[in-house]
Amino acid sequence: MDRVMALVSTKWLADSIISNSKCIRIIDASWHLPTSGRNGKLEFEQKHIPGAQFFDIDECANKSSPFGHMLPGPFEFEAYVGDLGIGNNTHVIVYDNNELFGLFSAQRVWWTFRVFGHAKVSVLDGGFPKWCRENNLTSSESRSVSINRFKANFNPAFVKSFGDVKRNIDDKQFQLVDARAPGRFQGISPEPRQNIKPGHIPGSINIPFMDVLDPDKKTMKTATELKQLFASANVDLSEPVTVSCGSGVSACCIALAAYQCGKEDVSIYDGSWTEWYLRALPSDRANCPQE
Repeated sequence: MDRVMALVSTKWLADSIISNSKCIRIIDASWHLPTSGRNGKLEFEQKHIPGAQFFDIDECANKSSPFGHMLPGPFEFEAYVGDLGIGNNTHVIVYDNNELFGLFSAQRVWWTFRVFGHAKVSVLDGGFPKWCRENNLTSSESRSVSINRFKANFNPAFVKSFGDVKRNIDDKQFQLVDARAPGRFQGISPEPRQNIKPGHIPGSINIPFMDVLDPDKKTMKTATELKQLFASANVDLSEPVTVSCGSGVSACCIALAAYQCGKEDVSIYDGSWTEWYLRALPSDRANCPQE
């Protein structure tokens, strides 16, 4: 396929498992906010899609960064995904286990693979909760895989730094979208991380990540609905877009939604609000409560 499907259905994946497709690798990328009390890896060990491997976004990360789950270097990424049996010809299917939204962290791994030049990556629409609701097979078996060779091709255009975002306040080279909930963006609801107060980067536009998801089906909205959502927020998809959130996870949900609308070059501010709050001057933190 020329344009890789960003989303695959539960039926598509179930059929692929039945046909014993050798070209796919299923990845459980479940991750939960620090306040949730949940552990994605432990839940994976108890129950997952048969044949799936666990992708830990806190483990496959830049360990020298003071911020959580920041992008790893190319060599670290190559080694990590190679150990999961993934090569450059593998079609990677990513899902997570979030009952409230159906999609919460899988898109972070989808984006990470694309950062490192791997286009053959898709997200399971509706995730593990939809998979289970439809009574598809699950497993607690830990299946070993043969180590594969993966060669990364880093694309810096998909990543924005603190300096890029700071310069953009004046230069306005790209539209900055914030994917957090409205209360956090407006500075009236608490952040889930200690010592971080709410607020937003000046000039950013709030599109909460949950708005791109169907609240009843717990799947991604249609392309038509997503285009209307971006338009109503005055985000022009024909112009450059960068997305931020709390720590670079839910921001990727907006990037995935834009991809569904035909925009494939959305970048992510990896450090997001956590880095911005800790590094920016108070004057560069809009709606942020006083210290």
